[in-house]
Amino acid sequence: MAKRDYYEVLGVSREAAQDEIKTAYRKQAFKFHPDRNQDDPDAESRFKEAAEAYEVLGNAEKRQTYDRFGHQGVNGNGFSGFSSSEDIFGAFSDIFGEVFGFSAAGRGGSNRPRPGSDLRYNLDVTFRQAAKGAEVDIRIPVEQTCDTCNGSGSTPGTRPQACSQCGGSGTMQQSQGFFRISVTCPQCRGAGSIITDPCGECMGRGTVIRDKDLKVRIPAGVDNNSRLRLRGEGEAGMFGGPPGDLYVVIRVEPDSVFERQGQNLIISREISFVEAALGHRLEVPTLDEPVNLDIPKGSQSGEVFRLRGLGLPHPGSSHQGDLLVEIRVKTPTHLNKRQEELLREFSEIEAKKLTTKAKDFFKKAKGKVMGE
Repeated sequence: MAKRDYYEVLGVSREAAQDEIKTAYRKQAFKFHPDRNQDDPDAESRFKEAAEAYEVLGNAEKRQTYDRFGHQGVNGNGFSGFSSSEDIFGAFSDIFGEVFGFSAAGRGGSNRPRPGSDLRYNLDVTFRQAAKGAEVDIRIPVEQTCDTCNGSGSTPGTRPQACSQCGGSGTMQQSQGFFRISVTCPQCRGAGSIITDPCGECMGRGTVIRDKDLKVRIPAGVDNNSRLRLRGEGEAGMFGGPPGDLYVVIRVEPDSVFERQGQNLIISREISFVEAALGHRLEVPTLDEPVNLDIPKGSQSGEVFRLRGLGLPHPGSSHQGDLLVEIRVKTPTHLNKRQEELLREFSEIEAKKLTTKAKDFFKKAKGKVMGE
């Protein structure tokens, strides 16, 4: 595939001044930086393309060769672009220091400040703890700064030695024709120094694994899979970097009394058909003390009654959900003779009522037809 014109890549004219070219490349580097475009597979290639264009146009001598002979002119002098993003960071450390606020020479190295990793902890809580809120003690293993060497990785009283291969710079210069580019030092991996006498406690890592006791406050009303963020309670950072965070993922155990629907609670209660017909005062459990619920006459099985404000609190809010009480009318079984007699008598009365209603209906309908 043919290479695009370098001026087109940076979006400048052929008469652009060197400062204009540098500014244009700075914008392209920021736009297509790999760390800012992790979901864009084309960003890295655009990032390298812009760096290649600036490597040529940013140098007056190389630019003159390119203007006269094009891509073949610069390729014929040993320049074939950059093989990796790390090469780019090393080559243009001054620009990346201006744009992103770090030294590119140490970007790929192990001694630049690096934040610690975030951690996840799954915490099982009871339904009542989730409903009312609680403070729970947990113990987690975390990577912490070594107290013996204070994170340096070297035995106390000693210090890392400057890398003999790169002279402590963390980068090395490689020649390709009359071009010179900076690459990460392969011996110290960009650190600029090598630990010759590693700490016996952490074996040169600068960190150790220790158990850490923490108190986790569970907000009232949290739901299953809620995440709590404890800032700075993750793994220790490296070389002065900030610690990571701890994410506590809540798993709420089911309850034997209540079902949950968002912030509402649901319970089901049985009443007899007599209580449903005549009305009944029913004692209902809540998260606190029981309350009385008046069931009106003629209630049907499956009806739901709402007790407002007796559900779960909304985390961070003064509002609460409701308690929903579903009524199930129980059909009696194992009736004695007297109960059966009463039910038959009840059935006969109901039948007479229906017959009377039907007669009244037809009588009224006949009257309307006859004009009475």
